[in-house]
Formats: sequence, C-alpha cells, structure tokens
Amino acid sequence: MRAIVVGWGALVLAVGLVAPAAATPTTGQTTAVSLGDSFISGEAGRWRGNSTVVATDRAGTDRAWTGSGYDASRVYGATDANGCHRSDVAEIKSATLPMTLKENLACSGAVAANIFQARNGGQPQNGEPSQGEKLRYVAQVARVQLIVLSIGGNDLGFADIIKNCALKFAAKTGACNGAEQANVNARWSAAFAGLAKAIDEIRAIMAERGYTRSQYRLVVQSYPSPVPRASEARYPELGAQRETVGGCPFYDADLNWARDSLVNQIDNGVRYVAANRSAEFLDLRDALQGREVCATASSQATLTSPPSGATSEWARFLTQNLVQGEIQETLHPNAFAQQGLGRCLALHWSAGPGNGRCRNTPGQGPQAMTYSRL
Repeated sequence: MRAIVVGWGALVLAVGLVAPAAATPTTGQTTAVSLGDSFISGEAGRWRGNSTVVATDRAGTDRAWTGSGYDASRVYGATDANGCHRSDVAEIKSATLPMTLKENLACSGAVAANIFQARNGGQPQNGEPSQGEKLRYVAQVARVQLIVLSIGGNDLGFADIIKNCALKFAAKTGACNGAEQANVNARWSAAFAGLAKAIDEIRAIMAERGYTRSQYRLVVQSYPSPVPRASEARYPELGAQRETVGGCPFYDADLNWARDSLVNQIDNGVRYVAANRSAEFLDLRDALQGREVCATASSQATLTSPPSGATSEWARFLTQNLVQGEIQETLHPNAFAQQGLGRCLALHWSAGPGNGRCRNTPGQGPQAMTYSRL
C-alpha cells in the first residue's frame, strides 16, 4: 500500500488540491496522462544500454548504482516495490509537452481489464486501483489534454512467448514460432476486444467528467520490436554468444517471425481498433530498428566503451546468464529508447490530431527520432 499512498500523495500535491472538485475541462493545470502496460510505464528504464560487465555500475549502464550498491527506486521510485516500474524516463516523462503535469498511471504487466472502471469489470493491480479509477480522479482534479494508451501485449501473452521461445533455444528443440503463433491466434479476439473496451472506458470516464472529445486527444500506440531480423543479428544462430553474451537466445526463424510477422500483425490490429474507435494511432513498430538487442548496427557497453544513445542497444537483453537487474525488464525499451519514444510523442503532439509513425535515426541519439504522418 505504500506505493499507492506515495503516488496519490504526490499527485494531490502536484495539482495543489485537497479535494477532487476544483477543475473542469477548461480549468485547472493542463495534464498529459499515460495508461497501459510495461511498454509505456517505463519498465527497463533503469538501463542505459546493455553490458556483460556485472560489477559496480555495469560499465555505466546501470542507473541504480549508488556507489556502494544498487537501489532501483532511484529510477522507479515507490513503484519499484510493487513492480509497476514507472521510470523517471518513461515516455510521458521524457516527452517535451506543453502541459504543466505529466501523470504516468501505467503499470508493468497490465492487461486490458486493468484499464476498465471497477464497476465495469476493472481489476486492481499490484495493490493499486484500476487505471480507469485513477484516470477518473486525474480528470477531475486537473485539465487533461492528452491520454496515451499502450495495452494488449500481455493479453496476447508476450511474457509467455519470450519464455517459451528462449527455453526452446536453450534446449535446442527447434523454433517456437509455430506453436506461439497458434497461441496468439487463440487469444486474438479477446485481446483486441479488450483494447476496444479500454478505449470505450476512457471515453466514458472523460465524458462523465464533462469533457467533449475535442477537449482532449486520445492516442493509442503500438509496439516496437525489441529483437532484430536474423540477417541483422550480430551473433550467429549456432554460436553460444547469442545466448551467453548477446542476451537474445532465439532461433533465426523466431527472430524473423517476431520482427516481421508478429509485431506487424499486432500493430495492424491496434491500428484497426484505434480507427474503429476514432482514436489517434501512433505506429512504433520500427522505432527501435537497428537498436534492438543483438542488432548489428548497435553494440554493448564495455569498460573502455561507455554507453551512448547513438551506438548502444535500446532494448534490455535477456539476463538469464548474468546476475543484474530483474527478469521482468527483459526485452523492454531501455532509458535511451524511452527518451526516443518521448521525443516521438512530442512530435506527434506538435503535428496535431491524426495518425503517425516514428523511426530512430541511425548513428544518432534519442532526440533524433523522426516522425511522419500515416
């Protein structure tokens, strides 16, 4: 419960109110809100690239290093304790937006039901109320102008896919993509019905709080691929380095399936639902192109080559063979990526209502993220 008390106490202090009654859709401090799962909460924001160096600050990649130990709350704050892992560089926090307040309500591991209002089947998570309930409060005490949503990946079983595919690679029992595609297909309808309901719930909450749709923007974003195509992986499939050094223990066939089939399938599905519900769509499928775990165009940090947003990987590697961090951070956008996604969101906001896509600029840092209209 400590995380709830600290989080809500900070929010009340931030908006300067003691009771949720003062603001309206045209008054109060302007606010941007993020809702959803680990890809927007800031999971893996602890890391600035990857390194096989396991001592002290892990070659400069570990932002939790205190000089004598590790304290992940330096990055995740009170949510380090409950696992929501809202990082200080999460997309909504990194974005340069004109709003006075930026509230990250997302939580690592969230599914669509964690977005709904309690009266409509919304589920609490990690000791916190549903995100819909929290949005109701924020929309009452502040003037919400932007809501960004990332949800659906956990409904489709992202964590299980990673685990199952890594286990098959370690056991050398063959590619996983056939069985995992079948699992995704089995969950598909329910997952995207959940996304549609989440959007409906957000719309209903805002309407109940007196907002018209023209008074705020609702952006639904897709997922970037954290792994490269096989042709763009810097470690050979049959060598031990892919698993023990690179932290990308997957067969070539599974890398290709994840990068060019699964991610595209999911992102196209998100775009369809967003359009059907008259929400904006932000396409992130290529946002980490060339910056993925094990990507040839990127590199790990070493004691003589510190991490850099221009050259380091932007996704957290799988650390099953290295004692550093938490397994739940695996294959999530790291601090560099979150800063890049924040830049993407800022560009999307500035472009005005509509659909857009983002892609990083090879050889440059997070602020060189590019944006184009769909």
